[in-house]
Amino acid sequence: MNKDRVYSWQMDAALKSAIEEASSARNTSVANLLDTIVRDWLARDASGGGDAEVQRRLHAAAAKSVGSICGSDPNRAQEGRRRIRAALRRKHAG
Repeated sequence: MNKDRVYSWQMDAALKSAIEEASSARNTSVANLLDTIVRDWLARDASGGGDAEVQRRLHAAAAKSVGSICGSDPNRAQEGRRRIRAALRRKHAG
């Protein structure tokens, strides 16, 4: 691939140092490492990967349960522990 464009940005010294160390550890240039990082990020973003996709799946899974708990007992939450323990005692008693 012919690299014919220059792009530059400012970063703090710690980030620049980390990038230089990572490129050295991989025996590649900083430019090649940044190319790889950007290409990987763009591919993941274009495919819908990353946090947005995880959140979408979690919301879809949770939506299946929304509204499924209903009842007319206003004390249900406060009585939950006692009712569950009583149900377990009944189950294991017989």
